[in-house]
Amino acid sequence: MPATTTVLIVEDDVSLRETVQLYIEREGLHCLIAGNGAAGTAQVQCFRPDLVVLDLMLPDISGFEVCREVRALGYFVPILMLTARADEGDRVQGLAVGADDYLTKPFSAKELVARVKALLRRAYGPGYRDVRQAHGIIIDRDQHQAFLNGELLDLRGKEFDLLAQLADRPGRAYTREQLLEQVWGCDFAGDTRVVDVYIRKLREKIELDPSHPEYIQTLWGVGYRFKGASA
Repeated sequence: MPATTTVLIVEDDVSLRETVQLYIEREGLHCLIAGNGAAGTAQVQCFRPDLVVLDLMLPDISGFEVCREVRALGYFVPILMLTARADEGDRVQGLAVGADDYLTKPFSAKELVARVKALLRRAYGPGYRDVRQAHGIIIDRDQHQAFLNGELLDLRGKEFDLLAQLADRPGRAYTREQLLEQVWGCDFAGDTRVVDVYIRKLREKIELDPSHPEYIQTLWGVGYRFKGASA
């Protein structure tokens, strides 16, 4: 299990959200909160929580849509969906779009905590490996390997670390300075053009046409980003 376990609670009912947060934090877990679906999706992208407690009925988009977007972005974080409707159809649909478990309101604090713990054990127990997927690229940090459409990529030096950094947050824009800090380290004294060199190397290995990249996109005047959900 991750050293510091973070649970994101996506719930618009402030009273319920605070209650859920209270009981989860009593277990020594760290909580993030979001009051609507768009904020919840953004929190997943920015902070990569270890588990999401997701309400089905949100003021902007449904929990179904949030779950679908999170999976489309390549995040396989465990999702516990909450609903006020004891409808088998909702449960089936929730599981179909990628939810891992389903809890009907009203529920007891003990049951919620038990479900959260069970999901965490299942996801991060013995044999857990940090594997991420985004747009057909699978990144296995534990094995230091990346695959494109099932084929192992021949990544050398910092190529793997750079790809992993970009693909971990699809759609996020990085400046060259930020990539230098995240990938090469704060004490790296090299020229920022080293980022451009490695971006070119990566494109030659993962892009069908490196001159018209699909995965690693240039943001003129800013830097680079990995293809987002709608890009």
